[in-house]
Amino acid sequence: MADPRTTAVQVKTPIGQIGGGFMISREVKAICEEHGLGPREVYFRGRCGVLGECDADVVTSVAVFFPAAHVEESWNGGRKLPADRAVELYTAACHAWGRRKLGGYQGCARIAELLEPVVEQASPVGAPLFAGWRAVPLPDDPPARAVQLMHVVRELRGGLHANAVLAAGLHPLEATLATEHGGTPLGQSQGAAIARFFTWPEPYAEPGPDVVARRAAVEETTDDLMAPVFSVLTDSESDELIDLLRFGHAR
Repeated sequence: MADPRTTAVQVKTPIGQIGGGFMISREVKAICEEHGLGPREVYFRGRCGVLGECDADVVTSVAVFFPAAHVEESWNGGRKLPADRAVELYTAACHAWGRRKLGGYQGCARIAELLEPVVEQASPVGAPLFAGWRAVPLPDDPPARAVQLMHVVRELRGGLHANAVLAAGLHPLEATLATEHGGTPLGQSQGAAIARFFTWPEPYAEPGPDVVARRAAVEETTDDLMAPVFSVLTDSESDELIDLLRFGHAR
């Protein structure tokens, strides 16, 4: 029987990969082509548009792991696509991707049923993007609903993880370089590959033992912070969620 912390640890990789998979999908690429915007312009307008039509500094405050100049350039570069419309399009892409990828998986309805109370009862403190995305209406069909809920949980972990990184005194680039990353839409990736994907300028310094140790402790802290989120599930429900997401991840 999985306790809440074990659940947080077991589901973080599939939720990270599936919940964020639509962000690098052909569905999002179609938005770029339709509106004449670059991938990162659509990414920031779509993902962070739940914050409203705000100054780029507001977006930088939540996009912790990206260089500030890149966030500002991308957010402002996409302003011809209004924030509320960008969120609508991004949400539709999430749904379409979910239907395409998980449409044949019968477990989606149960995944959604299990994740809904997790999302509804979680505290939004320290996770503005989670709060914004939680307010976005859910679709009725199970594949789209399950993927949107996974995306929302992913935003919660991301926000709490950013807090843990900063509290540990790590620079976001250090935190990115000092570990391998499994819970991304890109799959298992080295830190340098993720840093490059986030557009941090090279060359990268090799993280020392202290940084690596602090980054490992940050992961533990993030798991600790996520544990209460899953306490709304019974042990048997936690086991069921882990099993369902393991199967979904295998897809």
